[in-house]
Amino acid sequence: MSEDGSREATLAALAANLGIAASKFAAFFFTGSSAMLAEGIHSVADSGNQGLLMLGRRRATRRPSRAHPFGYGAERYFYGFLVSVVLFFGGGLFALYEGYEKIVHPHPLESWPWAVGVLVAAIVLEGLSLRTAVRSSNPVRAGRSWARFIREAKAPELPVVLLEDAAALTGLAFALAGVTLTLVTGNGAFDGLGSVAIGLLLVAVAVTLARETKSMIIGEAASPAVEDAIMDVLRDDPSIESFAQLRTLHLGPEDLLVAARVTLPSARDTEEAARALAETERRIRSRVPLATTVYLYPTPGEEPPPDRQPPDATRRTT
Repeated sequence: MSEDGSREATLAALAANLGIAASKFAAFFFTGSSAMLAEGIHSVADSGNQGLLMLGRRRATRRPSRAHPFGYGAERYFYGFLVSVVLFFGGGLFALYEGYEKIVHPHPLESWPWAVGVLVAAIVLEGLSLRTAVRSSNPVRAGRSWARFIREAKAPELPVVLLEDAAALTGLAFALAGVTLTLVTGNGAFDGLGSVAIGLLLVAVAVTLARETKSMIIGEAASPAVEDAIMDVLRDDPSIESFAQLRTLHLGPEDLLVAARVTLPSARDTEEAARALAETERRIRSRVPLATTVYLYPTPGEEPPPDRQPPDATRRTT
């Protein structure tokens, strides 16, 4: 299924983060809160991340070239990985450093209503962005748990936006808790602790995103359900006696390479075999629209060698 809903979710997250970043920096200017500064940098990093995701989507639509005959679909994975790098260094490590400085050198908050007001407004905006991401994800999630959807999704945009928005809401809660405790106790170290909590959260999200996108960059097979559908077509095809060594590889979120060895009746001539294979490939593409590139290697009159593919090769290994 196409995951075009990711574009709407990405645009919604970009608009929300730009507005939130401006308000957080304004709050930092008036309050001097390190948690607000960390949250502001976090929102800037998130805005840049959405820009990277949109750039990756646009570049992935380029037509195949001589140097890249299978197209540029994998660029979406590359830019998704860049998002994890930006989130780790531009968000997580900066927040940890800022929190450490505030704990070692605490100072009271100034103009605290600014901080509280901006945080509440940011929570509302991030909540709306997360709602858009959830609505866009539900059609392609198909009843799977959120953890499983993020782990198995082939398009990087929706998992990235979902994790970023969820982390942003949690980070805002940490910031609000730090500001509140600082106001109640008069101890500015609580504001720093809030920043440290935000940093640890962003580092965890960045590592999760890097792990998931790495699997797609190095080459990942289709989901078990998709491979089962392809095998059903091959089993039901009257022109194929047997098949083996089915291999699938995602060239992009919506571009799948399919290859298999098939046994044809020995009595078939070359022209008839070519027509039969072309019809089989058409059936595979009709059943699995993602299968944009299909290669069937015929072995007339003999049984294909046993499939040495590991039993769990269709599962993600991260």
